[in-house]
Amino acid sequence: MTLDAVLARIDADLPQATERLLDLLRIPSISTDPAFKADCDSAADWLVADLQSLGVAAEKRPTPGHPMVVGHVEGDGPHLLFYGHYDVQPVDPLDLWDRDPFDPEVQDTDAGQVIRGRGSSDDKGQLMTFVEACRAWKAEHGTLPCRITFFFEGEEESGSPSLVPFMEQNAAELKSDLALICDTGLFESRVPAIVTMLRGLLGEEITITAPDKDLHSGMYGGIAMNPIRVLTRILSSLHDDSGRITVPGFYDGVPELPDAIRQQWQGLAFDHGTFLGDVDLSVPAGEVDRTPIEMIWSRPTCEINGIWGGYTGAGFKTVLPSKAQAKVSFRLVGEQDPLAIRASFRKMIEDALPADCKVEFHGHGAGHASITETTDPAFEKARHALSDEWNIPAAYVGCGGSIPIAGHFQNILGTTPMLVGFGKDDDQIHSPNEKYDLESFHKGIRSWARILAALT
Repeated sequence: MTLDAVLARIDADLPQATERLLDLLRIPSISTDPAFKADCDSAADWLVADLQSLGVAAEKRPTPGHPMVVGHVEGDGPHLLFYGHYDVQPVDPLDLWDRDPFDPEVQDTDAGQVIRGRGSSDDKGQLMTFVEACRAWKAEHGTLPCRITFFFEGEEESGSPSLVPFMEQNAAELKSDLALICDTGLFESRVPAIVTMLRGLLGEEITITAPDKDLHSGMYGGIAMNPIRVLTRILSSLHDDSGRITVPGFYDGVPELPDAIRQQWQGLAFDHGTFLGDVDLSVPAGEVDRTPIEMIWSRPTCEINGIWGGYTGAGFKTVLPSKAQAKVSFRLVGEQDPLAIRASFRKMIEDALPADCKVEFHGHGAGHASITETTDPAFEKARHALSDEWNIPAAYVGCGGSIPIAGHFQNILGTTPMLVGFGKDDDQIHSPNEKYDLESFHKGIRSWARILAALT
């Protein structure tokens, strides 16, 4: 059987595949810090050379920021595009790492072997699962199974400022039958999953100013308006006693969960006690009439991510501050319009301001939610392929996070995204001591080989 030979090759070549990943992980491709611009270039060059070694017509494409890597393989059958990102998060605080984050190694742990290093799970390890599946296929059969486009970016961890213009300018080249994205994980670290719901994201920064300078609270306290008092009153009004968000029109476009999806999610037996217990919590704090899994995957949120003002240093200073500031983010679902919510949120705050106060706003992105219909037969084929590899029925799941590229494939290219990943909940992405289980890497490669066989 064609697939059996590929799977055997993957098993035999796992040590070499792991060494290649370690080599890529040694490149400190931190996209947010200009000091690492040359390293981002080096990571792109590394990927171009690796793809070219597989016979892929790959090249580094310039952008105003970090380069894209684009490669093509011609073939019969469906045209699949595979997306990943080669940039990584900063490593601060460095003193919390057990080793140099860019000196990766395979480590033995009580739970098995892990690949430790920045980018091992997000997203270099996941990216390389697909590349290694293609390498094994090419080694066994001389060609890849269908037409494939490889599309890797270097700014995902810094907001992808070059992505949309690049996709718009190269839409004809990038358009495909299906876009495969490997930037997600296993459900509860064990169940293979295809993500079909991603929440959108809206960020707002608020600055409320009252007096034109910090004041002595003994002289002005009580008579002068305190912007921290104003801000905290407004922020506390964003949720009612049942956990619902009070921004006018906020729930416009929020759909009810289909019964079939709700039943499938219930069958996953999500343990919210363990989920919250892992961070020393116990009681769900969102909408009281929703299940915990609904709140994470299919309900919108409003969260205060930071608040500051006045004196916050050591000791005590009796100051009445001039300014108070906060950062607020909204996770969005369904057809919620982030721009309409931004306008309503800002008006709500302006209407709540007392005399002598003014407000300034600074937006931090505005992205729609993404919902993928699974009516395309490719989804059931991929789900069965994942089930065969992991010996557990694969599930269609939601994701509380936001992966804007999925919506860009839909809206810019008209291409359906399929999100499959092999990360685990304890991979510590964006944190010190990031890791990727060797099992995730190995079975991830095998999974993509099975999916390629199923789709072609």
